[in-house]
Amino acid sequence: MTLGVPSVMPQKTAKIGDLLRSGMPKFSFEMFPPRDEAADGVLWRTIRALEGQNADYVSVTYGAGGSTRQKTVETTERINSETTLLTMAHCTAVNHSIAELRNLIGHFANVGVRNILAVRGDPPGDPRADWVQHSEGVLHARELVELIKESGDFSVGVAAFPEGHPRDVDWDTGVRFFVEKCRSGADFAITQIFYDVEDYLRLRDAVAAAGCDIPIVPGIMPVTNIKQIERFAVLTGMVFPEALAARLRAVEHDKDAIRDIGVEVATDMGARLLAEGAPGLHFTTLNHSRSTRRVWQNLRP
Repeated sequence: MTLGVPSVMPQKTAKIGDLLRSGMPKFSFEMFPPRDEAADGVLWRTIRALEGQNADYVSVTYGAGGSTRQKTVETTERINSETTLLTMAHCTAVNHSIAELRNLIGHFANVGVRNILAVRGDPPGDPRADWVQHSEGVLHARELVELIKESGDFSVGVAAFPEGHPRDVDWDTGVRFFVEKCRSGADFAITQIFYDVEDYLRLRDAVAAAGCDIPIVPGIMPVTNIKQIERFAVLTGMVFPEALAARLRAVEHDKDAIRDIGVEVATDMGARLLAEGAPGLHFTTLNHSRSTRRVWQNLRP
């Protein structure tokens, strides 16, 4: 891994927070670090396809408890140095001391990455388990935001939860905590994936009513696999609409039909979100971009 400061192209210093306030919707795509050589090939075919179509930025996730820390840094560095894409790194606080977090943030700075999504993260193994603070770490995501901001000239994003965070006592408390997190120095927010546009609008309007004007980017994932999305819903507490589930189950043995429905639903959601003033869309790709690129093509001006 190269730790020297590379020559960074001007567009690589763009700040996502500023881009999202520019007035034109931005389209971004989320990847995860590949686990083996075959997965690496899949990821890079997707990256090159997105680069060829001028995606606004891409992000690279960070495994629970730092389980993909090295690969996250390496993948982020490679995308940033070998492509024209603006790159955002994910950073989580689970199982990390403040010293380790400072080191990680320094690595991102050294490879020319200036955009970071700061999330507290889920407990390793079971996202619904009790969250345990590292003895020398941070307790809240807002502390991680503050740490990143103190460490350099970064544009920092945070996570948002249109259906409410599973650990929130109630909706109003969740909104208050989210606004506090944003005011700790965050420049933008990206939501967990959801399938009811009204949930996003409710969150956006509640945050605005609290006097916080942070850009909140909807997270979108076109369904390509029924079992996968149902499992994700169980792990995160996300509501998967029964009407959509029924449509998908009716064609569960036809992969192309499932993808077509996924693209149709995501396109309809995206169109409404953009019409309602969303600053862009953030697609979870699972490193395969065919469906997300179809949605993107449907929505581009």
